[in-house]
Amino acid sequence: MGRIIAIANQKGGVGKTTTSINLSASLAAKGKKVLMIDTDPQGNATSGFGIDKNNLENTIYELILGECSIQDCIIKNVIERVSVLPSNVNLAAAEIELIGVERKEYILRNEIDWVKDSYDFIIIDCPPSLSMLTVNAMTAADTVLVPIQCEYYALEGLSQLIHTVNLVKERLNPELDMEGVVFTMFDSRTNLSNQVVENVKSNLQQNVYKTIIPRNIRLAEAPSYGMPIQIYDPKSAGAEAYMLLADEVISRKDH
Repeated sequence: MGRIIAIANQKGGVGKTTTSINLSASLAAKGKKVLMIDTDPQGNATSGFGIDKNNLENTIYELILGECSIQDCIIKNVIERVSVLPSNVNLAAAEIELIGVERKEYILRNEIDWVKDSYDFIIIDCPPSLSMLTVNAMTAADTVLVPIQCEYYALEGLSQLIHTVNLVKERLNPELDMEGVVFTMFDSRTNLSNQVVENVKSNLQQNVYKTIIPRNIRLAEAPSYGMPIQIYDPKSAGAEAYMLLADEVISRKDH
């Protein structure tokens, strides 16, 4: 049965999508079957796998509205062992269309139930907000992984995110846990990055991953070529870091 990880942080630009794409590809490189679900109307995780997001018949939007089945939406083996449930700008309307719908928080979870036994990992890229879509992702997930950028305001908003995780756990998904925090955009040349890491470790009662994702130009370029870093530049520091993160995620599953 697949382990479902929602990658969430309501702050934009912290490396959520980069982590969703490259963790998915790294898990696949280690022989795991992965489904990456894009729940962000920007659709960046979709295009990061080289999918033309604007010319899709079925996306997560049609799925949420009940217009197609999850099997109809999944694009299989976009790269070896990674399938993608895509998103595009249409999804921005879902929030409004779901007003008044019964048990709308469970839509994604109910759909994933049909396919979760076919994958080792299901990675959900959440939008940069604590919206209905993020709540749907957390209701479907086993754990929430939080990318945090190594910058001065890193902890701002984190308590709000943890509060949301706890609310979802209390009311919608009692099985939900915090997977932990992963530091992104780390610049070893600055004292600030090191201070942020220490600050978070001392302030958070959360699992902090040992792997730290560096600020890496190749990592930033890869999505514009529609490739995960493992394909774009497998020897780069960014690719190596995500492979190490995949090892940690896999070993956590075995505990």
